[in-house]
Amino acid sequence: MAVVIRLMRTGAKKRPYYRLVAADSRRQRDGRFLEILGHYNPIEQPHKLVVEKERVEQWIANGAQPSEQVASLLRTIGVTTSRPSKSKKKKAKAEGAAKPKRAVKKVVSARKTEKKAKKSATKKAAKKAAKK
Repeated sequence: MAVVIRLMRTGAKKRPYYRLVAADSRRQRDGRFLEILGHYNPIEQPHKLVVEKERVEQWIANGAQPSEQVASLLRTIGVTTSRPSKSKKKKAKAEGAAKPKRAVKKVVSARKTEKKAKKSATKKAAKKAAKK
């Protein structure tokens, strides 16, 4: 069973209020959960976030993966998560972190190389005919 720490929406229409819960990843967003770890009120100014820090750290130590939004909220209170956020991935791409190159070259069949050679030969012949 893969456990995730995610936000469960409660509250009225257009008045969101979230519970921070540990739940089985196969369950619905607002479905059955294992434990309530806190709550988050985005409407209140400033935003109100109440978290049972020790329980969250214990779940993460046992292998629970926080969702991206939860990871972001936990970083604001100083809890480290093992999962990097998407923004860090985007920064790495922007800084020019290239993908690792393939160790093995792609093998192309003889039929494809012949077909490619014929195609390029016909293009060259068409260019020569167009020049004349």
